[in-house]
Parts: sequence; structure tokens; C-alpha cells
Amino acid sequence: MSPANAASGSAKLKRQVLRDDVCEALLDMILEEELKPGATISIDGLAKELGISPTPMREALAYLEHTGLVARAALKGYTVAPRLSPEQMADLIDARAIIELAAVSQAAQHPSALLERLRAAHRNHREAAAEVTAGDSAVPSARAMREYFNADWAFHLVLVEASGNQFLHGMLEGLGAHLHRMVQSAGRGVFDADIALTEHGQVLAAIEAGDRDRAVGAMRTHLANTQTRALADAAAGRDDI
Repeated sequence: MSPANAASGSAKLKRQVLRDDVCEALLDMILEEELKPGATISIDGLAKELGISPTPMREALAYLEHTGLVARAALKGYTVAPRLSPEQMADLIDARAIIELAAVSQAAQHPSALLERLRAAHRNHREAAAEVTAGDSAVPSARAMREYFNADWAFHLVLVEASGNQFLHGMLEGLGAHLHRMVQSAGRGVFDADIALTEHGQVLAAIEAGDRDRAVGAMRTHLANTQTRALADAAAGRDDI
């Protein structure tokens, strides 16, 4: 690689890292509602506040547009997306169920191929839950919640990856872009870490036992309960506004 190409690659990497850092900062501002749903986003103003140039801010906003957390309109720029409605949240979890139940059914046929990764994901989820409940505040921070939900989501991704069906995997990853909107839409008042961990444990135990039907049933129950809790949490958050 020539010095010029090496320098170009290094510059691209630095820009990527900076964009990711800006995304993290914007996610925290949106989820903590420093940037409220429906608010217009000032690229120059936020760039100045974060001490960066407008370019990485634009790149970060373009990336976040794919998550649905921000929206862009011609001649108007970016705005913070509204919270998911109860109907949208229910539809999102229904779509997850269609994909995940099929994936669990397939993955559970070959438990030895996924148990090590699934156990590791379950441990990581447990550790993230311990972190998010370790503080003095009754309501965890948006960043802690985001890290917790990422660990939760990773458990589900292991199962879909283990199904061996690339299309199911691609569809679930597409839905995963809306995960942050679920976090945004929740009021963080009905925190379900212990319950979700127990439900994940039931899926894991069924797969360890080689019981595919029980694994599918445990995941079906988990997703139904997730929907009930998410809607209750969103309602609690709206009541506080």
C-alpha cells in the first residue's frame, strides 16, 4: 500500500470513528429527550455544542435516519421522529414473532451448534441487567438502557443466526434498526430486566433439553410478554409528560 493510500485509509477510519462517537452522543440526547420528539435538529448548532465540524454531524444524522429516530424532509432538514405509537409497537413485535418463532424452531434442531454462543449471550445480558440496576437512581440512564437492550437483542440474534436461514437473519436485523425507537418510546418506568432474563433462561433451558416445541413456546410467551410490558411502559411514560 502506498503512503498516499495508507493516509487515505487512516483518514477514513478516523471519520468513521468520529461519526460513531457523534451517533452515540445523539442517541443519548434523543433518548434522554434533550432533543424532544418532533424537534428540528440544528446541524451547525449541535456541531458547535459537541465541538466538531458539521460534516460528521451530517454523516451521523444520515446513519440515524435508517434507524427511524430522525427523519429528513427536503428543504427542512432533520427532525427527531415522534415516539412509536402503541399500534406501531404492537406491529413491530408481531413482525418479530413471525421471524423469531420460525428461527427458533430451526435453530433448536441443532442445539450443539448454538449453545455456547447462546449461553454467552445470556451471561452478557445478565451482566448488562446488573449494571443497569446498580445505580442509586430508580430510573436508569438512557445510555445504560441502550446497552441493556443491545445485550437483550444479541440473545435473539444468536438464535436467528443459528437457524441458518440468511433471509430470516436479514429480516430480523432490519427490524433491529427500530430497537432504539422502542427504547425512545418507552418511559423506562416498567423495567423488566429480571423477568426478561427469566424468560430468556426458559428458552435456553428448552434448547439445552433438546425440546424444540418447548423452546418455540417459551419464545412465543416471551415476545407476547415483551409486547405487554412495552405498551405498559410507553403508557407510563406518556402519563408523565
